[in-house]
Formats: sequence, structure tokens, C-alpha cells
Amino acid sequence: MPEGAQTRIEELRIMPAAPRDANTVGARSQLAIAAGVGSEIPLSFRPAPWLPFRLHWLAQISEFRWNSHFCDYQVRGPFAQFHHCHRFQAAMQSGAWGTTITDEIEYALPLGVLGGLGSGMVRRKLERSFVERQARLIKLIATT
Repeated sequence: MPEGAQTRIEELRIMPAAPRDANTVGARSQLAIAAGVGSEIPLSFRPAPWLPFRLHWLAQISEFRWNSHFCDYQVRGPFAQFHHCHRFQAAMQSGAWGTTITDEIEYALPLGVLGGLGSGMVRRKLERSFVERQARLIKLIATT
């Protein structure tokens, strides 16, 4: 989430991921730890930096497959419905192997028609969040 949201992970309730299949290779990847199906991540954030309150969100992982994807959904939070799949695929770019990350999000805003009035603003905010995440990922990966 964007830095201005001051997001805090309040607690982690991690369920182990299913064991890797025989196709997973590499000594480093064998040491990886991941949150599996049923893991819950309660977090809080400021919907706008100038607002004096925090919104609470409980996300739960509903699908996990090593080197492929994981999906989470909102158990409780600001949306009427929110489902997010993070997909990973090996890809070659400029002669080097890397990973393409794709996000698929389905959401509905609360308050019916009234909530729908804010849909454009929410969509833009989500899009900016992912642009910012992409920039952070590039910096994070460069340091490992």
C-alpha cells in the first residue's frame, strides 16, 4: 500500500504452505517460507493521510501454489467484496530471465449506488498502489 496510508500489519496468523512439488528446483528456493491457505493478515491503514482514523482489514489466503500464484480475499474491511490473485510467471526480457507479476482484482464498494459514485476514485487509488508496489519491488529485488 502507498506510504501515505501508513499501513500496519497488526498480526500474522500463518498457516504453512503445502510442500513443494518435485518440479521446484534450487537450493535457495527450498529455504523459502510462505503463507499458505488459511493464513490471515489483519492490518490497518489510513484511507487518506490527513484523516485521523484507521480502517481495519482482515485478509485471508484462499489459494496458494508455489511458483504460480496466491489469492486472498477480504474477510472484513472497507469493501463490500474484495478478491485479489497475485500471479507469477518466469519470463525472459532483454536476454535475462526474470518474473512477470500480474494482479487480478475483483471488488465491490459498499453502500450500493452511493458507493458506486466513488468507484473511479477507488480504481485510480488501487492503480497508483500497484505502480508504487512495482517500483518498490524493483528496489527490493535489486538489493537481494
